[in-house]
Amino acid sequence: MTKLFRNKYRISSHRKPGWDYSGNGMYFITFVTQKRKCNLGKIVNNEMEMFDFGYIVKKEWLQSFEMRKELILDEWIMMPNHLHAIVILDKNRISDVMDGTNGYMVETHARASLPCIRLPKSISSFIAGFKSAVNSKIDDYIDANNLDIPKYNRNNHFWQPNYYDRIIQNNESYIRARQYIINNPKKWGKDKFNG
Repeated sequence: MTKLFRNKYRISSHRKPGWDYSGNGMYFITFVTQKRKCNLGKIVNNEMEMFDFGYIVKKEWLQSFEMRKELILDEWIMMPNHLHAIVILDKNRISDVMDGTNGYMVETHARASLPCIRLPKSISSFIAGFKSAVNSKIDDYIDANNLDIPKYNRNNHFWQPNYYDRIIQNNESYIRARQYIINNPKKWGKDKFNG
């Protein structure tokens, strides 16, 4: 849904009002490439075959979790024009990593009212950093290979500006999200992002 804001139309946020996206939680996240362009790869025999841009995205995606100790990557899949993942934000893990313990519990967390800003170590700041890194690395690849395609910037995004998230609050919704991710390549022919 689009709304008028400062005399410009903009897409309404998919974020849950009042939810603290900087607190501990488990999220089912989806990013989609701009105009749903299938530039990450293709599905062959129900499996994803990555293009060069797909390899760049995969590398940046995995590095994001190496750099951010508060994030845990659960199940994930890259598709020709989108990426699905279950991401756990657990700030207790930072102290667990520092003191050498490896057991921790993820809580569904309390609600809090937040202004519309990106908080450090939040889901939105993580996603903004990831998208920015992908843009830079793909631009470097375009330059290095003298590709005759436009580079990605504020006016030409690699990803759609928004992303989809669903807060996972129980085991049943976790299992559903996980199965959806695992089965996604087999269902590409009927996928809403395919076309």
